[in-house]
Amino acid sequence: MDNNFALIMAGGVGTRLWPVSRQQFPKQFHDVIGIGESLLQSTFRRLQKICPTENIYIISNQDYYGLIKQQLPEMTDNQILLEPDLRNTAPCVAYAFHKIAQKNPDANLIVSPADHLIVKEDKFVQLATQALDIASKNDYLITFGINPTRPDTGYGYIEYEKEATGGVHKVAAFKEKPDLATAEDFLKQGNFVWNSGIFVWSRAAIQKSYEQNLAEVNDIFAKGSEAYYTNQEANFVKEAYNNCINISIDYGILEKADNVYVMPADIGWTDLGTWKSIDGEQEKDNYGNSLLGEVMTYNTKNSFIKVPKDKVGVVQGLENYIVVMTDDALMICSKDEEQMVKKFLNDIKEKGLTAYV
Repeated sequence: MDNNFALIMAGGVGTRLWPVSRQQFPKQFHDVIGIGESLLQSTFRRLQKICPTENIYIISNQDYYGLIKQQLPEMTDNQILLEPDLRNTAPCVAYAFHKIAQKNPDANLIVSPADHLIVKEDKFVQLATQALDIASKNDYLITFGINPTRPDTGYGYIEYEKEATGGVHKVAAFKEKPDLATAEDFLKQGNFVWNSGIFVWSRAAIQKSYEQNLAEVNDIFAKGSEAYYTNQEANFVKEAYNNCINISIDYGILEKADNVYVMPADIGWTDLGTWKSIDGEQEKDNYGNSLLGEVMTYNTKNSFIKVPKDKVGVVQGLENYIVVMTDDALMICSKDEEQMVKKFLNDIKEKGLTAYV
């Protein structure tokens, strides 16, 4: 396991989970589903089963350093990679593998967002360990594909060749979020999976792909070899990000490379990006309601209601609604109009109420 490394991407803001997720305290640092630990802590604990603790790295915005140290005190500063600006996922992965290469050029790396729910952890550990072994022996870029349980229009899809190659399938195409009819067709064909955003590869394979497909980003972070693990790292990274383009690893690498493979995975995965996705993971009362906290309902059906631990919620006469209360904000929104959350935030900003964003 000494060659197994993990990178947790924990820099997002999670605006769709307002009013709980805020600019200064994003969703990955919250226990949004009531499991007794934050999403970041849950992801970290899961990855400890795959690689040594000292081989787990976290990349996040520099503003969240204090939150990371508070929630994961066992992490050293050298394991916490701090971004001065948002530049999407391709630069952050390049920063990570170039730094890790200074410690172990033979590293095999699993990259995971901090805000996913994985219910079948034993299955995840089994598949992740298998994928790391495959990556150590092959020039493959492996992505976890989630076996779809419904024709969901909120996820990107991966089409793969049906014949397996050494335990994984070669990717035929990446598909953008489809309409319902297209999603239903994907499920009928049987060789489509949801794109999870969880990746596995060797340091050598991912660096080679950057050199071929995203050379400008690779070159920027390759110049930091003498700065990583020193007191010059922060200054180098600040300059590197100033010169770096904003691009995702999906567009910059995976959709261009010809050695991308997918491992279909039944791991009980959910991208906890919206209140409806969190609602889907909760136990329901007899009326289809998800109730987080001390909540009393009357003539209320199919609603998601979350109140703080020290508050009591009383809700009457709602159906198919999202109700989320914090110490300083209350949101009541139809489930069918959940995309309005972004407009709510924009309007709050326009009113100058930035303390609530």
